[in-house]
Amino acid sequence: MELKEIKSVIDLMSRNGLSEFELEKDDFKIRICKSSATAVPQVVYQQNPVPVTIPAAATAAPGVSAAPAAAETPKQNLPTINSPMVGTFYRTPSPDSAPYVEVGTEVNEDTVVCIIEAMKVMNEIKAETKGVITAVLAEGGKSVEFGQPLFSIKPL
Repeated sequence: MELKEIKSVIDLMSRNGLSEFELEKDDFKIRICKSSATAVPQVVYQQNPVPVTIPAAATAAPGVSAAPAAAETPKQNLPTINSPMVGTFYRTPSPDSAPYVEVGTEVNEDTVVCIIEAMKVMNEIKAETKGVITAVLAEGGKSVEFGQPLFSIKPL
């Protein structure tokens, strides 16, 4: 499916009030979702899906913050801050900056917790809830999927 066809599907979705579109054929899969919060369609495109195994001892690129080792196991029964889109997850605003949040950081609805880069656009992701970060569930500089948990949070 070419970009022109994807744009026409998004246009049709907007004109007809659709919030989700999914097409799967052979080794091709596309899913387009329009979040009510952003009102911008988000595209998930997958062709020839191949499982990827990342070794536990993989090193991060310079300037990319990895999730703390203690936070690798998600806390059970706690809500999560999920990725609103597909893209690359960054915990810091720039390679030489401190992370937006750490484990133990108290956040509110408007607190920026990370950035997700999608199609060369840096999108600030806000907590959208009040609480304390209990775990970082995604690794800096790595791809994240729509709906993937990024942080676990203890509500206040």
